[in-house]
Amino acid sequence: MEHYHMNLTLKVWKQKNRNEKGRFETYQVKNISSEMSFLEMFDVLNEQLIAEGKEPIAFDHDCREGICGMCSMYINGRAHGPWHHTTTCQLHMREYKDGDTIVVEPWRANAFPVIKDLVVDREAFDRIIQAGGYVSVNTGNAVDANAIPIEKHEADESFASAACIGCGACVAACPNASAMLFVSAKVSHLAMLPQGDPERKTRVTNMIQQMDKEGFGSCTNIGACEAECPKGISLENIARLNREYIGSMTAGGSQNSI
Repeated sequence: MEHYHMNLTLKVWKQKNRNEKGRFETYQVKNISSEMSFLEMFDVLNEQLIAEGKEPIAFDHDCREGICGMCSMYINGRAHGPWHHTTTCQLHMREYKDGDTIVVEPWRANAFPVIKDLVVDREAFDRIIQAGGYVSVNTGNAVDANAIPIEKHEADESFASAACIGCGACVAACPNASAMLFVSAKVSHLAMLPQGDPERKTRVTNMIQQMDKEGFGSCTNIGACEAECPKGISLENIARLNREYIGSMTAGGSQNSI
């Protein structure tokens, strides 16, 4: 693929903290390589701002390898940008051309308050996990993993659900700011495994109660969450979550059919 350089206009959300009103600021960046990642382009912009004696733009990042999900930017109206199954850090500038305008915002959800600029507080996800996303273990020697037989298709589905990195793109993409895809992935991951049985009934009720407490919206099966999820978490998990929840609410109800 041909390597080229471009000049771009960036409209970036600036917000001092969660209490102050934010605004878009316009920046010009020049000579951006098509081989740069989106975050490397932001590094160039921040170096430029620092050289001008201005405050750099705050944004989350860590691994820059598509693993952690911290690179949460809402780019031209899409969570993590235009590439399918891709986090922001894995988006490359060859997607754009000379003269383009790119609008960058933080996640938009009441449950994800802006900390500064493009950084939001996602501790609501942590509290949902703390409410039920764990399994009981006995102290002593570890049980041999092969001692607990698990059907392959169930193990595969559990693994697929466990791929969720908790980035929050599902919430940002959803018009209702629902966290159902995230919660359903975490519930499915453990519900499909025998190790998850001890907390199975309480897990789903506690996690959903915490989700509601955090102020996330309701799910109306729009599907934007699945479309924008960088790990391709399936909407089937939400159906499974609903069955788990109904099963936990039914006295004596069986949850074996998932």
